[in-house]
Amino acid sequence: MNIKFVKDALEQWISDYFDNKPEVDNRNFEAMIYSIKVGGKRVRPILMLLTYDMYKSDYRDIMPFAAALEMIHTYSLIHDDLPSMDNDDLRRGKPTNHKIYGEAIAILAGDGLLNEAMIIMLNQCLDGDLNKIKASTVIATASGSQGMIAGQICDILSEGITISEEELLYMHRNKTGQLIKAAIVSGAILANAPVEDLEDLSDYGEKLGLAFQIKDDILDVIGDVDILGKNIKGDECNNKTTFITMYGLEKCKEKCNTLTQECFQILKKLEVNTKYLEEITEFLLKREF
Repeated sequence: MNIKFVKDALEQWISDYFDNKPEVDNRNFEAMIYSIKVGGKRVRPILMLLTYDMYKSDYRDIMPFAAALEMIHTYSLIHDDLPSMDNDDLRRGKPTNHKIYGEAIAILAGDGLLNEAMIIMLNQCLDGDLNKIKASTVIATASGSQGMIAGQICDILSEGITISEEELLYMHRNKTGQLIKAAIVSGAILANAPVEDLEDLSDYGEKLGLAFQIKDDILDVIGDVDILGKNIKGDECNNKTTFITMYGLEKCKEKCNTLTQECFQILKKLEVNTKYLEEITEFLLKREF
């Protein structure tokens, strides 16, 4: 088992899921399928699957939850790219959803993916498994008005003004960090991991999410559009406070390295094989996209 194998299995599950939709409904799903199948790193579901795999032998048992998580993330990207938000025209190397289908259909595609994710998780919970219910709650909470949406609102309200370090951290701990942490914690919950491990993994997810966002801010300044698959300097164009404007490029690189090392230290505390989580942690530090 390796990260590529897990990613391929996830891609196949998502493809099969939408391929099995009734043909008569194809036009309802077309815009959703466009964005969910256009590619991406699949970081969040992979984190969930790798965390689960540390405690249980068959990560395929929770593939529906992993796919649901990716649908939630993709819905957030569709909405984030809209003219009323970041007004981006390139995502994952392809035109953004609203550039292909128009703004109204893009909004509905995002709504559709969010609801599809909830349907998948609720169906998984019908057997009454308490861990599945807890994991679904963690994911839904991280996606909601006290999580990802809270961060998005803060992001919108902070355009064109200088915000404090505290506000910047709040914004990104919610907008980016909450779903990353939820992926890890929910994977551990589904695997019935020990309570003390849940606490450590929550801390790991918090630090990893922050490092991920700082790296994103770095790439928005020095990244290659062809490699990133999206336009750079978007934050600068929208006059946003970022970690780069707050700390400077070199300090951001230092912070990314420090947070990554702290992630490794947390993983070493766990009495399970953390090899693959360590690999993806390192990948996220060194990534160019």
